[in-house]
Amino acid sequence: MEYKDYYQVLGVDRKATPEDIKKSFRKLAMKYHPDRNKDNKQAEEKFKEINEAYEVLSDPKKRERYDQLGSSYQQWQQGGGNPGNFNWNEWYTNQGGRAQQVNPEDFGDIFGGFSDFFRVIFGGMPVSGRQPTRQPGTQQSTQARRTANYEQKVQITLEEAYRGTQRILQINERRIEVKIPAGARTGTKVRVAGAGPADAYGRGSDIYLVIELLPHARFKISGSDLTTEVKIDYLTAVLGGTVTVGTLSGDVVLTIPSGTQPGQKFRLSGRGMPVLKSSQTYGNLYVQVKVELPKKLTDEQRKLFEQLRKHS
Repeated sequence: MEYKDYYQVLGVDRKATPEDIKKSFRKLAMKYHPDRNKDNKQAEEKFKEINEAYEVLSDPKKRERYDQLGSSYQQWQQGGGNPGNFNWNEWYTNQGGRAQQVNPEDFGDIFGGFSDFFRVIFGGMPVSGRQPTRQPGTQQSTQARRTANYEQKVQITLEEAYRGTQRILQINERRIEVKIPAGARTGTKVRVAGAGPADAYGRGSDIYLVIELLPHARFKISGSDLTTEVKIDYLTAVLGGTVTVGTLSGDVVLTIPSGTQPGQKFRLSGRGMPVLKSSQTYGNLYVQVKVELPKKLTDEQRKLFEQLRKHS
């Protein structure tokens, strides 16, 4: 089995902070996301590889175990060992006995199609799992006897968050259509009741899809509000005019008053994101003006500017 260098996959140093890892992951995920690379198998495989690396390096326990393996593997390799003869047995996770332990393949392709390397090293560890707690001084309740619930990150684009979207969750022979509501944000949790591995009583655990909103090239999000930038020429800024602004619901024409300053913001009411659980209510879109000045002037333009300066 081949050793996978997750740090190399994400392009970060082994001493990278969680913030560095998250920043690199988001950049790569946006670049290789399937929505941006239709019918591109190489990009799809790269996207899965990036997700797998982030699943490990973003989890302190998984990262600690991976770093221990990496140190052992590197020492062995430096000693002249052949990759094909490395003893993987001591790194196999315990697969038996405990209901909260789950193999990533049980969750299907929606969770990225984890590699054999991941399954061997982390297959017995919960995928962001949560263990139910027992109430002190009482008998264990029915809810507490249930298998642990599980959380899994799912990435969506801003457009998907604006309109609402869906993911297909396939577990063994079951295909479950999971609807992600309009207005979902990073951190929004979508519950899939009873879809996870069953406990000793035959009851399925719950899976929570934890939404992660991918960065957008044109819009920045804050709550239900969006901010975008629009470029205008210096004449429009001085004399006034109109400019077309692209929004998530279509283009609108924005009137620019005379004397508009660089960096000035205009508010487009109701052109932001839908409010979660109130899809008919929308935030605002703030349009920040960037004034473009000419880098070169013709002789005639220069004369006109000189005249303007004399009269100002």
